[in-house]
Amino acid sequence: MSEQLQEVLQEAKKLRGELGSAAYHQIVTSLYQKAEATAQQAVRKAARRDWDRRIDDILTSRVFGYPIMLLLLAGVFWLTIQGANYPSALLSNLLFGLEGHLINFFLWLHAPAWLYGFLIAGVYRTLAWVVSVMLPPMAIFFPLFTLMEDLGYLPRIAFNMDGLFRRVGAHGKQSLTMAMGFGCNAAGVIAARIIQSPRERLIAILTNTFVPCNGRFPTLVAMAAIFFGGASVSALSGSLIASAVVLGIVLLGVLVTLAVSWLLSHTVLKGLPSNFALELPPYRPPQVGKIIVRSILDRTLFVLRRAAIIAAPAGGLIWILANVSIGGTSILSHVAGFLNPFAELIGLDGVILLAFLLGLPANEIVVPIILMSYLAAGTMTDLESISAMRKVFAENGWTWLTGLNVLLFSLLHFPCGTTLLTIKKETGSAKWTLLGFALPTAIAVIICFLVTQLVRLIGLV
Repeated sequence: MSEQLQEVLQEAKKLRGELGSAAYHQIVTSLYQKAEATAQQAVRKAARRDWDRRIDDILTSRVFGYPIMLLLLAGVFWLTIQGANYPSALLSNLLFGLEGHLINFFLWLHAPAWLYGFLIAGVYRTLAWVVSVMLPPMAIFFPLFTLMEDLGYLPRIAFNMDGLFRRVGAHGKQSLTMAMGFGCNAAGVIAARIIQSPRERLIAILTNTFVPCNGRFPTLVAMAAIFFGGASVSALSGSLIASAVVLGIVLLGVLVTLAVSWLLSHTVLKGLPSNFALELPPYRPPQVGKIIVRSILDRTLFVLRRAAIIAAPAGGLIWILANVSIGGTSILSHVAGFLNPFAELIGLDGVILLAFLLGLPANEIVVPIILMSYLAAGTMTDLESISAMRKVFAENGWTWLTGLNVLLFSLLHFPCGTTLLTIKKETGSAKWTLLGFALPTAIAVIICFLVTQLVRLIGLV
């Protein structure tokens, strides 16, 4: 019996390859049409189902489907960014306000300066940065995302995006993992579990990093405001220009996701794209308790715990590099000088490139490390004023091209340590984890190099 079953499966696989995906969808569509015709004869239509169909005619239409989807996602991003500002400031003031009390406690214990410097200015300050920047946006984004999931809208997004992803050899559900990546790439990698095909699940995992997470948004917004919005004649127009630049960077990330998905599906992850028949569930009222548990406990705190585990030792390492000197110069400055020749080829400098490398545990600490290095502060520094940051960057040789390359490198570079750890856990393979690091890094270097050389060749800087 098992041999007969194997023969049937092999024949079905062969037939599927001969027919192709178009024929598969025609067969599935005809089956659903037949079932629907039978149901119409035997079942009395419910008014609720009629409303569901009318809504779907709009949300999944070729004319309105994509604009509505983009507007909803843009609304979620706007609420996340704007809504997180105030609680992030409160949390930052609280955590950094405790820093002085902790130092006083170590002084009361007569602890050596290097000990409380390492623990407070290094480990604790890094944790404070990560928590204050990551927690509020995730606490807003994940409930909103879960709300759309509970309402039944996420399957409509997958339906709209399926054709686009299938053309590049990926799976329509990758659009959902990509959307989750805007909150946190580690969460996006975990969300790839909804894709049944191992090959397509790997594609979704390896490309999720091209979606900017909330940890990269502060850098993107700051660079756009300083080097593009700052040239405007009014605050309103400057804000609109900066927002347009950030939106353009996000759309570039989506295009790169599609391009790399196509590349992977035609090279190391070859195979036929799997077809799936998506039956759209009915719209339903959200379950508030379920949303809170799934978004806060299962997603927000889960991701934050992983980030804290990686960020804590990294903060100590950064403090050591900034405070241990060789020949009167800190190790941080020595390493930055070593990296400088290569960094200049891609439109950066050694300090910026080193900040990205040291920011591996969490993208939130990249700009503070850059400022710390330029100001020789010895601890991670934050300047609340955009104009103050612009002045520091200008004094250290930054141009609009530097700002553009920081934007591009921040978007495309290797994922954070939390995401890499999640890739390792989800794939169980060091090989795929290494590729998850090397592939975006290579793409970031190549694109920044080409942009830099082209701009310099034309003579725009």
